[in-house]
Amino acid sequence: MTNPRHDIAQDSPTGADGFDRRTLLKGVAGFAAAAAAVSPALARDYGPQAEPQRYPDPDIVVIDEKRFKAKVGNTTIKRLFTGCLWAEGPAWNTQGQYLVWSDIPNNRQLRYLDDDGHISQQFRKPSNESNGNTFDYEGRQITAERTRLVRFEHNGTVTVLAEKANDKPLNGPNDMVVNPNDKSIWFTDPGYGSINLYEGQNVRNGSNQPFQKEAVYRVDAQSGAITKVADEPFKPNGIAFSQDYKKLYVCDTGITHYPNAKNVIWQYDINGDKLANPKAFIDMTLDGKSGFPDGLRVDIDGNIWVGAGWVGEGYDGVHIFAPDGVRIGQIKLPEICANVCFGGKKRNRLFMTASQSLYAVYVETQGAHIC
Repeated sequence: MTNPRHDIAQDSPTGADGFDRRTLLKGVAGFAAAAAAVSPALARDYGPQAEPQRYPDPDIVVIDEKRFKAKVGNTTIKRLFTGCLWAEGPAWNTQGQYLVWSDIPNNRQLRYLDDDGHISQQFRKPSNESNGNTFDYEGRQITAERTRLVRFEHNGTVTVLAEKANDKPLNGPNDMVVNPNDKSIWFTDPGYGSINLYEGQNVRNGSNQPFQKEAVYRVDAQSGAITKVADEPFKPNGIAFSQDYKKLYVCDTGITHYPNAKNVIWQYDINGDKLANPKAFIDMTLDGKSGFPDGLRVDIDGNIWVGAGWVGEGYDGVHIFAPDGVRIGQIKLPEICANVCFGGKKRNRLFMTASQSLYAVYVETQGAHIC
C-alpha cells in the first residue's frame, strides 16, 4: 500500500461531492502525528539491548476469550529487523525455511533465514519496486512488481505472468494468492506503484486510476488468460483465501484516494473461476477509530489476521477476526503494519512487515496455506 499522505488527484468515481480531500489527508497525518507523540516512558523498547519482556505479552490482546485461543502465554513479540523505508509483502518459503519481503522505496527484497536468524538485506536489488510476494506449490516465488506480475523459475529465468489486462497496462499489482486446486493465481491491481514516485512512478494523468479501473484478476494456470473477477473495492489491496478455498477476502484501501471509500474487507464466494455475492464483510472501526486494512492471512480455523494502521497507539498492528467477521484479538505494534504471513517449521509463527521493521510472534494456531 502507499503512504496516504501523497497528493491525490481531484477526480472521484462518484463525481463531485464537495468532500475536501486535503482535509482527509490532514486527518490521516494527524493520526500519524498522534502515534509519534507517544511518551517515551510508555513506549516499548524493541532494541537489541532491551530488557526481556515479562510474560504474558500485554501487546497480544485477547478480546474474546472463548473464540481467540491463539495467544501463547510464554512468548513475546520480537523485532527481527529494522531499517526499511516501507516493508511489505512477507512470504514464507517452506522448502527453504526462509522469509522474503519487500522494501519498496529502497527497491529491494530482503530474506530472513530461520536457521540462524541471518538477514540478507539485498536478496534482490533492484527489485523493480516490488510489493507483494508469495510462493506457488512448486516452490517458485511470485512477485508483484511495479508494473507487472512475475514468477522466478527454478532455472533462474523470470516469467511475466501479467502486465496487461483488458488490452491496457496494469495499474500496479499489489498482492496475490495461488489456489492449489487449479494452480490459478489471483491478484489485486490498485495502482499505488503508478501514482507516486516514492513507491514507483507517477504517470500524472490527472486520475486516481493510472490506466484503468482498479480490479481483482485471475491468471489461468493452463492458458495464462487474465480475467477480471471483481471491481467492487475502490482500491483492492491484500488478498487471501478462506481455509477451505470457498471464500475470497480482499482489503479495500481506497480511502487513500476516494473519499466515499470505507476501511473494509470484502468477502466473495468462489464459484470455480468466478466470484459471486460480494459484500463488505469486515468494518475496521474500533472504539470509534478506523484504520486501513492492508494485508491479510487466514489460519486453519478460518480466523482472519489483518495488518492495519494509520490510526496510532492501541490500534496499529494486527487485528484478528473470527470467520463471521467479529474482532476477537489484537497484536499491538509500535509501527503501522502493512502485511502478515504465517511461517516457521510448524507454520505457527506470524511474521509482520510493519513500516520500517519486521516483527514475529509465535501463536497457537497455524496458517491455513503454505505461505
